[in-house]
Amino acid sequence: MRYIGINTPELSTELKPTECYAQKAAEKNSLLVKDKPIRMKRDVSDMDAYGRLLRYVWVGDTFVNEYLVKEGYAHTMTIAPDVSYATMFKEDQANAKALNLGLWGAGCAKSQK
Repeated sequence: MRYIGINTPELSTELKPTECYAQKAAEKNSLLVKDKPIRMKRDVSDMDAYGRLLRYVWVGDTFVNEYLVKEGYAHTMTIAPDVSYATMFKEDQANAKALNLGLWGAGCAKSQK
């Protein structure tokens, strides 16, 4: 499953090193969703080109996609036609940048959009 509208820094693979702030983003995501009941909502597309479900995710009242952007654990990644929350995510990202939250305050901004 892939969160719609956002992209978090990625942990290392055999092909590339861990990206700036990836470990903190992964830990925060785990704290938000691991072993908790989630609600998922699709947009227009059901799956991406890699066969992953594309979803917006909530845990209780927390909109996880938005939270990760708002707190600087992710940046926006808008891919049409799945754009229902794109404007909100862009505003959240601008606020996180202005406040130097998360990856924006950790010196990762040069590698992020």
